Amino acid sequence: MTVVPEIGVLALQGDVVDHMRAIEAAGARAVPVRRESELDSVDGLVIPGGESTTMSKLLTVFELFEPLAKRLDAGMPAFGSCAGMILLAGEVLDGRTDQRSFGAIPMTVRRNAFGRQVDSFESPVELTGVEGGPFHGVFIRAPWVERIGEGVEVLGRVDSGDGPAAEPGGRIVAVRAGACMATSFHPEVTPDARVHRYFVDMVRRSGAGTVE
Repeated sequence: MTVVPEIGVLALQGDVVDHMRAIEAAGARAVPVRRESELDSVDGLVIPGGESTTMSKLLTVFELFEPLAKRLDAGMPAFGSCAGMILLAGEVLDGRTDQRSFGAIPMTVRRNAFGRQVDSFESPVELTGVEGGPFHGVFIRAPWVERIGEGVEVLGRVDSGDGPAAEPGGRIVAVRAGACMATSFHPEVTPDARVHRYFVDMVRRSGAGTVE
């Protein structure tokens, strides 16, 4: 018998289809979430990449911001990639003044920290708790974590070079705090489902899912 969680992907903007494919490959059931009734039925949620200010506005337009905030406060597992990392942060640097975030992970995230679209890059990332060697990280207008608060575990860093943005040990690009995790990069655009499998295992350990 296997515990199969039902994991939602916030389907307002971003790479929803690839996240759903990766969740299925990781052994869970994937469903799109666009309304509160769909959010109520899932065991965990992926917040995909996209444009964080637009996603913030759409969450309000679709009347999902407050219900999602309540689910996160109640301990629902969540995984945010790129813009999703920004939305899970407690503080956002270089964002718009009307931009909202959930504060589910006590961290400070700098929006577009690695540069604009033309500065997108790929780099191997060693991830704590993810076996099988470095993960192929795809960074697209990616944020990084500038500061972490109490209870935040750094899962991965990437070399930031030797310029003014350099950070000893590399910039933080993957974190976990309790039931939430976040990455600066887009694991869904690769055929490697290990990051999603890590999240699915988190959801299983929370006690959620049905036995099949």
